Amino acid sequence: MPVISTNTAADTAVRYLNQNASSQSSSLAKIASGSRITKASDDAAGLAIAAKISSDITSLQQASTNATQATAVLQTADGGASNISEILTRMKSLASQSSSGTVTDTERTYLNDEFAQLQDEIDGIATGTRYNGVSLLDGTSSFSSGVSVLVGTDAADTIDIKIDNLSTTSLGVGSLDISTQSGGDAAITAIDTAVSTVSSARAKIGAQESRFEFRSNQISTSEENLSAAKSSISDVDVAAEQAKLSSAEVKTQAAVAAAASANQMPQYLLSLLQ
Repeated sequence: MPVISTNTAADTAVRYLNQNASSQSSSLAKIASGSRITKASDDAAGLAIAAKISSDITSLQQASTNATQATAVLQTADGGASNISEILTRMKSLASQSSSGTVTDTERTYLNDEFAQLQDEIDGIATGTRYNGVSLLDGTSSFSSGVSVLVGTDAADTIDIKIDNLSTTSLGVGSLDISTQSGGDAAITAIDTAVSTVSSARAKIGAQESRFEFRSNQISTSEENLSAAKSSISDVDVAAEQAKLSSAEVKTQAAVAAAASANQMPQYLLSLLQ
């Protein structure tokens, strides 16, 4: 029924205009931000899942850094242990020479001078092999009892680092003296034991290093998969959203035209009174 007091057609046109303009604005926001979810009402569940995944990705990125640092600690410790092993080899050579009846006590004194210097050098390396200012091989740091490294998204995702004490006291070579033939004989046996101890320590270090390397690979894979999952939830499909934007633009233009036409209807009705 045509009336002039209430323009129902204009109200309807304006309602659709507001809806279409809102859809247009929403599509523009998604395309501009690159995100499918620009407000919680777009996908409340998806927003919560994406936020949790983002948190996990951040944790994994730090876990990757932790694993890299742990590997560096172990490599540093292995480098020091390798040098100690070489020193022990030289010390055994000196002890073997002292043990031989072909040398005199005077020569054994000369041999013992070098032997003593090498003993001091083992302790020097044990203390001087440091990471971030912490000595790794002299038994004074927490690494000798074990430290936990976080390598995941949960507090339970840890790998322990433990590095054996390789000081002369721990190796049992600190009090050796090869200035006598009997001292040379005793030193050979003690050094053989020390070499085995260092080899065992290096094997443990290598095993831990291998574990961290595998965990680093796993972290990288998990980070990649979680990033893909987050993308599928929160990233906008530009092509699909552009199609929605084009549709909303056409509808908005049509609603504007309809509202303009509806506003002319009372004027048309007034012409009947003339």
